[in-house]
Parts: sequence; structure tokens; C-alpha cells
Amino acid sequence: MSSEIRITPSILNADLDNLNHEIERISKVSDYLHLDVMDDVFVPNFTFDFSRASEIIKSSPLAVDAHLMVSNVDSIAVQYAEAGAASVTVHVEAVSNIRSTLKNIRSQGSRAAIALKPATDVSAYSEFIDEVDMFLIMTVEPGFGGQKFMTEMMEKVRRTRSMIGARPIWLQVDGGISLETIEIAREAGADTFVAGSAVFNSDDPAEMVNLLRAKASSTKLEP
Repeated sequence: MSSEIRITPSILNADLDNLNHEIERISKVSDYLHLDVMDDVFVPNFTFDFSRASEIIKSSPLAVDAHLMVSNVDSIAVQYAEAGAASVTVHVEAVSNIRSTLKNIRSQGSRAAIALKPATDVSAYSEFIDEVDMFLIMTVEPGFGGQKFMTEMMEKVRRTRSMIGARPIWLQVDGGISLETIEIAREAGADTFVAGSAVFNSDDPAEMVNLLRAKASSTKLEP
């Protein structure tokens, strides 16, 4: 397992009226910018349409990790790759043809990832292990920021880490990541962390990213 830690701040809790400034604040210390795209259909919230998301992708000084929480995602996922997103994540609960959609994302040079809601069994998707670049395990129900971290999801993280084995596949967790919970997720095997409230609700977002990275980097993995 790689010892590399990736911190990907989510702009869900950023000041969207001053987004360029918010991104700039964390651009020098973060690995990716996590872009939560919600359509008020797949999840009960709306964030960005494709036009606005494309603007953010093109203007961001950070590579963008696009997390698509939308219905009919097969048809739109490749558009995010074409727009320049470095990584595109689709939810298994919303995609019709996982294999084809992942292939289309990769064909544009982007990393392809699949996300799973808390109730979704990861073992059902082991057949795609060699066709994904990242698994995203949701540690809250998708739809809103600021939710409580679901510790019970760590068993799923462990199972996913075991499934991945020595493959160069990232294991991301999203939801409730903070200085208190990042150690728990890292111990279970995660190496890529989405943090929204913890970063953008802090007095110094860049320093919080550094603190989160330090916490995860110093945490010993479970045997």
C-alpha cells in the first residue's frame, strides 16, 4: 500500500460568492480540488450545473476531482473528463453501464472512479477492480456537507483496501473528515481524503489542510 496521502478539499462549504479566492487559499497545500456536483434528483440538493462546473474546472489552479452525484450519469461523465477534470467519480447507484462509462472517462485522459453510498456493498463491484483508478467510500449520506462521520463505514473501507491489494488504486473517503476522524479512516486503509467543513470553516484553511495531512501521515495502518 502506498504511503502517499492526498487531501482534496471540497468547496461545498466554501464561500461560493468568492470562490476563486477560496480556492486560492488552499491551492498551494492541497492535492486536488473536490468538486461536488449535485442535481437535486440523485441527491436532495443542487450545487452546480455542467456549465458552472466547467468554469470552475477550467479556472482552478488545482487539478479537479469531480464527484458526480447526479442521475443519468453515463451520458454526462465523459463531458467532465472532456472539460478537463483530472478525476471523475460516478456513483454505482446512478450509473447504467459502469464498464463503458469508466472506459469513456479514461479515454479522455482522466482518472475514473466509482463511489458507493453507505448502504451499498462494495464486494458487488469487485469485478471492476482493474478498470477503476479510485474507489470512493461515502462516510455520510451524500447530499449535504457538515454531516457526522459514520464510523461504521470503516469495515467497508477495510474490505475495499483488501480488495485493492497491491494495485495502484486510490481509496478515498468523503464525509465528516476532520482532525478527529482522519486518523480513523487512515487506520482503516484510506489514502485520499475529502474535507469540506473542517477546511473552509476554519480560520486558516491552508493550515487545516497541513494539519490534516500531518495527522494522516503519522497514523499507523492496521495490520
